[in-house]
Amino acid sequence: MGLDILVVGEVRNSKIHSVTYELTSKARELAEKLKSSVEVLLLYSECDDSLEELIYRGADRVLYVKNDKLSLFNQEVWTNIIVDVALKRKPYIMLTGATSSGRTFFPAVAAKLNTGLTADCTGLDIEEETKLLLQTRPAIGGNVMATIKTPNHKPQMATVRPRTFRPLPENKDRKGEIIELKPDEKLFNSRVKVISFKRDETQNVNIQDADVVVAFGKGIKKPENVKYILELADVLKAAVGASRAAVDAKWISYPHQVGLSGKVVSPKLYIAAGISGAVQHIAGMQTSEYIVAINKDSEAPIFKVADFGIVGDLFEVIPELTKRIRQEIEKPGGKKDEV
Repeated sequence: MGLDILVVGEVRNSKIHSVTYELTSKARELAEKLKSSVEVLLLYSECDDSLEELIYRGADRVLYVKNDKLSLFNQEVWTNIIVDVALKRKPYIMLTGATSSGRTFFPAVAAKLNTGLTADCTGLDIEEETKLLLQTRPAIGGNVMATIKTPNHKPQMATVRPRTFRPLPENKDRKGEIIELKPDEKLFNSRVKVISFKRDETQNVNIQDADVVVAFGKGIKKPENVKYILELADVLKAAVGASRAAVDAKWISYPHQVGLSGKVVSPKLYIAAGISGAVQHIAGMQTSEYIVAINKDSEAPIFKVADFGIVGDLFEVIPELTKRIRQEIEKPGGKKDEV
């Protein structure tokens, strides 16, 4: 076994998901310390993006499997193919995004490869003396940061939260290989039959992909008041998030839930309105670039992680904030597509 790194990327809606570029960037950094190479694996039925873009942004080789049977995600098929590739390529480290699909197939891959897996990492590095992967993630409800090593089993595997790392700038002078893989047809067999796929129509932007998330909790008091959150989200072109309490109250559907039992998000801007800040919720959004908390309780735990705190009645703050932002966008010279 060499010291190569394999990034399992993601193609969503025929586009290479941004987390693939983010992980390729970090893998390039790790590979420089290991003096090894970076391979990116993509599984898809259709991809409109150029695979060379991954070469330009840090990959040495792009491996891809193109097959109509990959049009709908099937955890068993993905696991079969990725395990087969890993057994043949023998990577030292394997990384994928902590997306809904990555969290589904990567544990199964780790189990079949008889190795460990560190989930939801926010930091990766190489230990100089041992050349082991240092995998850092929030633990104990986000109260501490744990660094984990896998000394006895290989490959070392980790899922990484989207938006944790920045993609490398494009460098068209970089050269690399693009290799099509033809897995054995039996690997496409599955005990699970995908009947259909229904898109979540309650959100225009997937909450994990959004640059801006406006989230609410029980502080909005009743479902009729969700409209204030939706109006703010609309002017910000934001996704809508919610605390578990708000979802349990059936004020909004589960795909919007942020926290350890919901989605982990890392947007550029996270606005928490009427959310007290339970540790489970904070663990799901604390890596956001900027956090704005709005709560009338000045002692609410959410203020401890907020970059900006507004102590006040959200029913006064949110409409005024929405109004001010809309005025800023609509005034002459205002940026309608950028806040």
